[in-house]
Amino acid sequence: MGSLERNESGTHPFNSTLETGIRALVVLEAFYPRRCDLLEMTWLDHLVVHTGDFDGQDVPESLHPDLPNRAGELLVRRQLVEKSLRLMQQMHLVEVFETEDGISFAAGEDAPSYLDLLQAPYSLALKQRAEWIVDRFAGMQTVEIRALIEGRIGRWTAEFRAEELPTGLLK
Repeated sequence: MGSLERNESGTHPFNSTLETGIRALVVLEAFYPRRCDLLEMTWLDHLVVHTGDFDGQDVPESLHPDLPNRAGELLVRRQLVEKSLRLMQQMHLVEVFETEDGISFAAGEDAPSYLDLLQAPYSLALKQRAEWIVDRFAGMQTVEIRALIEGRIGRWTAEFRAEELPTGLLK
C-alpha cells in the first residue's frame, strides 16, 4: 500500500487522508468504547499495517510492505493521522473529546454501520489486524507498550512527545 505512483489527479492513492482515516476508524471501532489520543492513534496506525514487526505464532502478516527504514514513516504519520481523524469527524464517524488531559478520539455512533459496508479483502484484513491489536495490547500498561514498540521499531516515540506519556494506554 505504500506505492509512490500517482493517480490521474497527481495525488498519491495510498496513505491518503481518506485511507488513513478509514484505518483510524477501524482501530477506534475495535477499541470502542476506549478513547485514544493522537499519539496512541499514531502508534496504532503504524501497528495495524505492520503487525509483522511482532514475534509469535498468531501474528498476522503485515498489510503493508516491510520496507527498510519504515520507522521514518512515523515522523510524517502523526500529521496525516491528525488530518484523517478530523476528516472522519467531519463525516460524523469519529467523536472528538476535549478534556483536561488533552484531545482524544472515539468511534462515533455511525461507525459500525459504515464499517460493515467495507467488505473488500484489504478492509477485512484491516479489521482482523485491528482486533488482533486489541487482543495483544488490551491488558498492557503504557510503559510496557512503549518498551515493546521501541524494541521493535526504534525509539521513534521520543520524536512525538518529550513529556511523560499518558497513563493507562489501552487498559
